[in-house]
Amino acid sequence: MTKIEVNGAEIAYDEAGSGSVVVLVHAGIADRRMWRGQVPALAARHRVIALDLRGYGASTLPTTPFAHHDDLVGLLDALGVERAALVGCSFGGRVAVDTALAHPERVSALALFGAPVSGNEWSEETERLWEDLVGDVDPEDFAATAAGEVRFWVVGPTREPADVDPELIRFAEEMDRRALAAEQALSAVEVEELDPPAVDRLGELRMPVLTAAGADDLADIRRLADRIADEAPHGTRLPDVPDAAHLLPLERPAPVNEALLSFLP
Repeated sequence: MTKIEVNGAEIAYDEAGSGSVVVLVHAGIADRRMWRGQVPALAARHRVIALDLRGYGASTLPTTPFAHHDDLVGLLDALGVERAALVGCSFGGRVAVDTALAHPERVSALALFGAPVSGNEWSEETERLWEDLVGDVDPEDFAATAAGEVRFWVVGPTREPADVDPELIRFAEEMDRRALAAEQALSAVEVEELDPPAVDRLGELRMPVLTAAGADDLADIRRLADRIADEAPHGTRLPDVPDAAHLLPLERPAPVNEALLSFLP
């Protein structure tokens, strides 16, 4: 793990391999460790950079206003990278899309796994699912909140916890407890959003775009994968990956790696 100053923050990242640059952007319930199955596979052909977003993992959180999409380009600047392919999961996919819209000349390709987009609103179906599967939890109780979020996102609405590798659940809950602490700290800092947001700007994504989702992820997420691929001029939608939910790259690295190695420039 290395740290580098980006826009006044220390951004932590892992780097491996050489070749065209690929930046891996983690989910909001995780950190850079969720890419443990991708880094060695992609490093055979690419220079792979897996970062912790500001405030997450080992990255710091100064109190000054910032935007995650500007940090991503700031990291490229700090590392002397002109253009990179961005691979994002969940919230990391949202950050990747915002980066591609705010700084299109810096992004060569986008690969999005279970990605929402800025400006999207969740359906009533998703809101009801949260109430059914998680219900009310004390936001100050990070262990209980992480267990609820992992039940909702990592197990998913169509499976039971017993259907999922217990080590995956343990690791996801451990990452999410740290992520919840990051989100609490981030709530006290001005985080600048893309304006206008991405949801009605997907046609501006002129680079190749790959979208995918787990078959056991939320219907909203799978519909967004359809929409992004349909509206991006060079979009490709992969079939849903069986027996996988929201942390698709962590849960099913083999099909994800195969798709990325075929797609990335």
